[in-house]
Amino acid sequence: MAATLIAEYRSYLADNRRRSVHSVRAYVATAERLSEFLSEHLGEATDRTTLAKASAADLRAFLASRRGDGLTNRSTARELSAIRNFLRFALGEDAAIPALKGPRVPRSLPRPVDPEAVLALAGDAADSASDSWIGARDWAVLLLLYGCGLRVSEATGLTGDVLPMGQTLRVTGKRNKTRIVPLLDNVREAIEGYIELCPYPPAKGEPLFRGSRGGPLSPALIRRAVQGARKRLGLPVKTTPHALRHSFATHLLAGGADLRSLQELLGHASLSSTQIYTAVDTAMLLDEYLNAHPRA
Repeated sequence: MAATLIAEYRSYLADNRRRSVHSVRAYVATAERLSEFLSEHLGEATDRTTLAKASAADLRAFLASRRGDGLTNRSTARELSAIRNFLRFALGEDAAIPALKGPRVPRSLPRPVDPEAVLALAGDAADSASDSWIGARDWAVLLLLYGCGLRVSEATGLTGDVLPMGQTLRVTGKRNKTRIVPLLDNVREAIEGYIELCPYPPAKGEPLFRGSRGGPLSPALIRRAVQGARKRLGLPVKTTPHALRHSFATHLLAGGADLRSLQELLGHASLSSTQIYTAVDTAMLLDEYLNAHPRA
């Protein structure tokens, strides 16, 4: 039955595919919604046989019901991708899955943050913290995002195993893939400064960055600190922790880094994910041209 199938799907995503907790939750939620819809729509319990009988029209009806819930084009495209993933799991990779065309989603370019704005943002977040060690923590985390191109979850997921720090840092990213990134002197000094002030001594296997009560630092706290600093400094709403990672990539590319090296530093599974930064670099060049050329 559906509950058993979905439980198997959850285990498959987490154990075989090594998806993140958030990805597993999102994919499973779509599978549950689809199973419930098909059960009512087709008048029978949802299992692999039911899924095999589902036609393109049935799946379009499901997506139409989801659009009625207020889904945007981007969210609908993600829902369709999750449907395909679930059907491939349930029916097998070689099974014929109904062909559906998703909505067109315009590809938005990430907007980089100026280096000066990055330092101002990190400094304001640190100065506004409730305690000096928390301020040192936020300063170190934000420098990691920009200086090493880490995702916020990668930075908060670091453990005491990275100590003592050298010229590089081993990072565990999506799907438990590890990569080595260079560690700038000022980023290493920021982390060491935080460790000196932190009331919770680092230990192997334990979180490097701690919350105020000693538990693992939540990425939500970093996002909240950035949001407050952004408002106080009058920075654009798109100035987020993840925008610091985008800025790292864009500024490296502008400085002459090649795409393959950038792919390795960012931990992208495919080069196509990295190529978006060539468009960002071109957009920045066009902005400079339009602002500087006397005939623009």
